[in-house]
Amino acid sequence: MPSRDRSRWRNVHFYNASNDLLGGFYQAGSITDANLIWILRSVLLVQAENLTIKHRASDRIITPSNNSVVPGDYVISCDGTIRVTDEPWFARVISFSESGREDSFRTEVRQRDGRCVISGDINLLEPWDIWDGLQAAHVFPLEKENLWTQYNFGRWITNMDHTTGVSKINSVQNGLLMGATLHGCFYQYMFSINPDIVTFAPDSYRINGKVLDPICRNPNDLNHVADELLRWHFRQSVLANMRGAGEPIFESDFPPGTDQIATLRDEPYGKERLGMEFELRLGPRAKEEEESTY
Repeated sequence: MPSRDRSRWRNVHFYNASNDLLGGFYQAGSITDANLIWILRSVLLVQAENLTIKHRASDRIITPSNNSVVPGDYVISCDGTIRVTDEPWFARVISFSESGREDSFRTEVRQRDGRCVISGDINLLEPWDIWDGLQAAHVFPLEKENLWTQYNFGRWITNMDHTTGVSKINSVQNGLLMGATLHGCFYQYMFSINPDIVTFAPDSYRINGKVLDPICRNPNDLNHVADELLRWHFRQSVLANMRGAGEPIFESDFPPGTDQIATLRDEPYGKERLGMEFELRLGPRAKEEEESTY
C-alpha cells in the first residue's frame, strides 16, 4: 500500500537552527503569520523565551500580523533548546448511529442545522425528512468516550446541566451536520475550525477560509456547538498535520472481499483503530473480541 502520510503536499516546512525538520503544513491561504506564531508557541513547540521565526529565502523575521504565511522554509531559533511537543494525538474512526442515544444525537443535530454547516449547502429535501448525503459528526469522537469521561470534557456541555449519570458526549453541542465526504475528512483531521474553516490539505471542496454556518453557533441557542470542543479539534488537527512528518491518513474504503483485519494490522495505529471499531460496533463485548483477534 502506498504511503499515506501528510508531508507529501506540504508547501511550508520549519527547521531548527541545526537544520533538523520540526514540522510543516500545507498553506491553502488561511493561516496567517499571527496564527503560525500562536501554533508554534502554544501547541507544537516546547521552547525557551524569545522565539524567532525567519523565512529562509527572504531572511524576513515573522511578526504577528494578518498576512498569510508565505510558502517556503522557515528557521526557528530561541535562547534555549527547542523541542517538539509529545502531546497525545487521538486517532479516530467515523462513528454512525447504532443505538437509541446516538439516534437522538443525529435527530437533534439535523433539527438544529438543517444543512451542511461546512459548505453551507441547504438540504432542500428537509421538509420530507430526507437526509441522504448528510451525516451528524461528533466533534469529540464517540469511540473515545473513556477519555471524554477521564478528562471531564463534559464540562463544556451546557445544555445538560441537570443531567446526571451520563457522559453527555451525545449532546447536540458535540455535533455538526456535514456532507458525508466532508465528514470523512473531518474525522481524518484534514480540516478544522479556528473559528473559520482551515484546510490542511489541497482544498478539493473549496471550503478553506469559509465561515462555519452561524446556524450551529448562535449563542442565543442553548444547543449551539461548544466552542471549546471546536478548539480541541483544531488543536488535534495541528498535531496531526504539522508535527514532524505528520500522522498517517487511514484507509476507510474497503471493497468487498478486502481483509480489513489484515489491513488494520499493517497500519500505524492499526490495533487502536481495530479496538475503536469493536467498541463502536460491539459495545461491552469489544474488549473480549479484540483480545481474541490478537
